Amino acid sequence: MDILKAATDWAKAELISTPFFMLAGLAFLAISFGFWQVGKTDLAKAYIIPCLVAGALLLIIGLGLFFTNKTRVSQFEKAYTENAAAFVDAELERAEATLKEYQNVVFRGIPIIILICALLLIFLPQPGWRASLITSIAMLSLILMIDGLAHARIEVYKQQLLEAKEMQKP
Repeated sequence: MDILKAATDWAKAELISTPFFMLAGLAFLAISFGFWQVGKTDLAKAYIIPCLVAGALLLIIGLGLFFTNKTRVSQFEKAYTENAAAFVDAELERAEATLKEYQNVVFRGIPIIILICALLLIFLPQPGWRASLITSIAMLSLILMIDGLAHARIEVYKQQLLEAKEMQKP
């Protein structure tokens, strides 16, 4: 197995998926603009700021992940060439840390926040609160969906790293 190719393929797959954060951000910005232009009710007007904030956050997340992974792709070959065993160990450590982070933040934290927002909808019927909570649920659901796919990819990558580490043993 060529672990450099596997690492590069994983990072390139991440480069393809991170624009979905940016597309979702642009969609939230377009929705905000639409509510600003044609929103007549108090609830429609209340969606302007939450959608604007959600759009900006998703764009920032997408851009940050994109440039981080783009840099990582170019560094893989250099690190692998210098010391293949150290490269595999470092990548394995990073993959395990990322999987733990997904487990804690994405698959525990985000659902809890979504649940809290859903419960608050019952008690806070004012348009501003309703718009903010519904926008938060929508944004967090998108993050959960996109990160769920990234989690699956990094699990496969971790398995490839473990196989490569086994092959390196004398």
